[in-house]
Amino acid sequence: MSATSCLLTEDQCLCSICLDVFTDPVSTPCGHNFCKACISQHWDRNVPSQCPNCKKVFNIKPELRVNTFISEMAAQFRQSAQQKASSSSSEQHVVKPEEAPCDACTGTRLKALKSCLVCLESYCETHLEPHLTRAGLKKHQLIDPEENLESRMCVKHDKLLELFCKTDQVCVCMLCTVLDHKTHDVVPLKEGYEGKKAELGKTEAETQQMIQKRRLKIQEMNRSVELSKEGADREMADGVQVFTTLKESVERSQAELMDTIKEKQRETEEQAEGFIKELEQEVSELKKRSSEVEQLSRSEDQFHLLQSFTSLNAAPPTKNWTEVRVRPPAYEGTVGRAVTQLEETLRKQMKKLLEVELKRVQQSEVELKRVQQSEVELKRVQQSEVEVTLDLDTAHPNLILSDDGKQVKLGDVRKNLPNNPERFDYCPCVLAKQSFSTGRCYHEVQVEGKTQWTLGVARESINRKGQISLSPQKGYWMIWLRNENEYSACAGPPVRLSLKSQPQKVGVFVDYKEGLVSFYDVDAAALIYSFTGCCFREKLYPLFGPCNKDGGENSAPLIISPVNHTE
Repeated sequence: MSATSCLLTEDQCLCSICLDVFTDPVSTPCGHNFCKACISQHWDRNVPSQCPNCKKVFNIKPELRVNTFISEMAAQFRQSAQQKASSSSSEQHVVKPEEAPCDACTGTRLKALKSCLVCLESYCETHLEPHLTRAGLKKHQLIDPEENLESRMCVKHDKLLELFCKTDQVCVCMLCTVLDHKTHDVVPLKEGYEGKKAELGKTEAETQQMIQKRRLKIQEMNRSVELSKEGADREMADGVQVFTTLKESVERSQAELMDTIKEKQRETEEQAEGFIKELEQEVSELKKRSSEVEQLSRSEDQFHLLQSFTSLNAAPPTKNWTEVRVRPPAYEGTVGRAVTQLEETLRKQMKKLLEVELKRVQQSEVELKRVQQSEVELKRVQQSEVEVTLDLDTAHPNLILSDDGKQVKLGDVRKNLPNNPERFDYCPCVLAKQSFSTGRCYHEVQVEGKTQWTLGVARESINRKGQISLSPQKGYWMIWLRNENEYSACAGPPVRLSLKSQPQKVGVFVDYKEGLVSFYDVDAAALIYSFTGCCFREKLYPLFGPCNKDGGENSAPLIISPVNHTE
């Protein structure tokens, strides 16, 4: 028996329906072997009875009997396969709850590697082998493991859903196309898939554009909030300054009023004190005379009285106080005059404030007009949009370009590329494939996430080898960013640029005839810098320099972006 089994290959012991070793093998009149249950179920589903291998039709369903010889051979191969599966199960993955199991495994079920859309079963590495080696099974369509393969069968006709009805937007089988979907637009599943894939790509592009518009709107609103806060802070500062000045004026006027009143009161008190002092002095002199008179009048010495009386006739000098008055100062009008003076001070302050406010409004109007003009100018130059893609033949060997030629960044490995005359070999730059020698051209480059970059245009005859000096005299009209916020125009010597915000997308505009190269902050609709009065005599090429990685901070690519034409 064992000698005979050596003459049979493993393929000969596999049922072509279940792709497993025969169970109760039977032979059809045409000489092909199948599991009894497999061929019986196949004929129950398909009328008339037909051999799955050679397609021979049997008008009368043949009576099948188990082939004992093949059955014994199959038993030996099954045992051998189980031993092989057992020995290799440690190397294969046992199926987890969330994974699709192999439908051919007996005992411990292993993780399926692929599912067959023809057999409607999933297979592990061992049981997948016939699909990879047998000519007939190689034509079967394999997909990533799917546990619920029954969902790919038509519930009405028990056939594979291999077509797509574009009319009803559902997957259908072959019988559906001649019955329920007879007049409908039906295409192969692959064609339907590719169509939907294209629609999804278009939807994704539209969604990304909507996202970009909303991001721009968010930036616009954030900028409005920032401007509002700046205005509020400025107004509060001015308000505090004005009212502080007014408060100081009121306090100063109040202090001056108090000082005036106190000064008048002091003068009155000093005058009264002087008069009182004189009066008290006279009272003292008069009291002294009165004492002398009284003493003399009590004398009984006639001679003494007569002798002394003569000296009493000279009375001490005194002042006529009849008309002397201490008149309280006139305070009436003092407060009124102080208030009038304060009103004059407030009027001057209000006039000054209104002049400052008017000047600010005028400046705001000028700024608004400038912004509106910038937006109109940007929309105008955007009408000159041209297609721009990167030229691999000019790229520095360390640069990495995307397949569509729209992105470039610096890599870590220097590629072994031919050192043709067009290629930059020292500066990490790349030119565009397109050149311009007439008219106007405009393109936009996304620089978001970068801390350094170089952008502009260059003439065809520029030096591309060794260290390069970027200046119009050398054929370069460029601007760059260095150290995150240091923007400069490479005008030789460089011109330091002061920008209100960091551009996330830069627009590059060239008017060849007018000799103009302008750079725009697209999101802010603001002009960054212009080279004017240029004299172009050669072709001009857009130039892109992603610069070094800056310790990983500058790893983002430069991206040539489509222009978003907004109304």
